[in-house]
Amino acid sequence: MESQVQPKLIIHGGAGSSLHGKGGLEAVRRSLHTVIEEVYCLLLCGAIASEAVVHGCQMLEDNPRFNAGTGSVLQSDGQIRMSASLMDGALGRFSGVINISRVKNPIELAQFLQNSPDRVLSDFGSAELAREMQLPSYNALTDLRLQEWIQERQDNFKSAMAGVVAEPELVETSNAGRGTIGVVALDASGRLAAGTSTGGKGFERIGRVSDSAMPAGNYATSNAGVSCTGIGEDIIDECLAPRIVVRVTDGMSLKEAMQRSFKEAHQNQRDLGAIALDASGAIAWGKTSEILLAAYHDGKKIGDTLEWTGNELIGYC
Repeated sequence: MESQVQPKLIIHGGAGSSLHGKGGLEAVRRSLHTVIEEVYCLLLCGAIASEAVVHGCQMLEDNPRFNAGTGSVLQSDGQIRMSASLMDGALGRFSGVINISRVKNPIELAQFLQNSPDRVLSDFGSAELAREMQLPSYNALTDLRLQEWIQERQDNFKSAMAGVVAEPELVETSNAGRGTIGVVALDASGRLAAGTSTGGKGFERIGRVSDSAMPAGNYATSNAGVSCTGIGEDIIDECLAPRIVVRVTDGMSLKEAMQRSFKEAHQNQRDLGAIALDASGAIAWGKTSEILLAAYHDGKKIGDTLEWTGNELIGYC
């Protein structure tokens, strides 16, 4: 019989530079804590890590506040293209979809592909898979994201990316951050899984591929799991998620692995963040940006990083 461990959970809704006051902060906090409460209950009821991760990603994709699923940003041609991946640490198995349109929950396709011999599909293949799964066509566009795109188009797309959080007061200045959602879970049997989903940077060149559907941004083994957020190109250049996980596998504590990896990222002037768990139940988060929209359950209580604005590169519990 498998020994029982205390489940642990951490999620994120992106990283960036501002939440523009308490209104934005409290709204984001409510959204993140609602997901934590529901998904942690699933873990306590015996859900396996990968199931909990998918459910958490679905909830975050369904919240129009975040840049994934409903509420995804528009690319330079005014279209929404989403990417998502799932990695089951117990199985050592990665799956994902790249630049898919017209589905509600890209993470569902990543979950389906876990049991496929072809586990990462790009736009055309992802669309064909959605038809095969008989998923209904879905328009993820929100008025706020359309307004954001129209404003930026009038300015000839001078912003490098769209806002991390879709709030009326944030659309005026769309440099608020880098939007991705992610979930990392440790279940009662000690299994780890990580999932990440995004609508992309916004305003980007057609065909640009996010880190969210790559191991660079989403990686888990039996030792640790990591989901990243921030500028995808920076995450890819650091190969951040596997870098942290491999260091834990090679004997570093999660805290040490996060500290070294974020120190390197900071020295390399990267703009990114990450959430992480290890098999012992340690929880960690890190950022080189000003804010990280993360929340966690340590087995006793819910905490979050929304007001963590110090100069430290990582947090840990």
